[in-house]
Amino acid sequence: METWVLPALLGLGLAAASGFRTFLPLLMLSGAAHFSLFGIDLNSSFDWVGSTGAVVALTIATVVELLADLVPLIDNVLSVVGNVTRPIAAVIAAGAVFVHLDPATAAIAGIIIGAPTALAVSGAQTSFRGASTVGTAGIANPVISVIEDVVSFFVSLIALILPLLVPVLLGLLIWGIWRGYRRLRPRPSPQPS
Repeated sequence: METWVLPALLGLGLAAASGFRTFLPLLMLSGAAHFSLFGIDLNSSFDWVGSTGAVVALTIATVVELLADLVPLIDNVLSVVGNVTRPIAAVIAAGAVFVHLDPATAAIAGIIIGAPTALAVSGAQTSFRGASTVGTAGIANPVISVIEDVVSFFVSLIALILPLLVPVLLGLLIWGIWRGYRRLRPRPSPQPS
């Protein structure tokens, strides 16, 4: 179980959180590894993720990303660009937590778990953001951005502390995104008779 299940659940949670924010889940993983929190260890080929330089760089990148996402129009650009950057971050985060695997297998596990999960969440987030922009003329986007920040933080935190809860959390997340999208999507106008 130590070799596959817990790292897979941890990687899945971090990948889902990366689907909302590129750098925040990586920063939390980096900080947990750097400060030896929650029993987090990294695969030897990913030790750089827990380095002081990575903590500093990820802190700066996270602050810039969180602030930029509050700016109208830039938030939509970040959502689209995130469809590329977020799966990459998810692959790094997911691969790094497979401590007991050789580096190549850990990287492959990171690709299998991280990329599709982050891409699915990021794609849903981009669609949701588009529906919000159309449905509210972008007025709700800063509020949605803060909610996404909080969700990314808590999904990462739960993945780091209790990875066994990740499947339940992801089920709730999917349900919440679906409900929010249905509420914000533009409704077809009635056809005149």
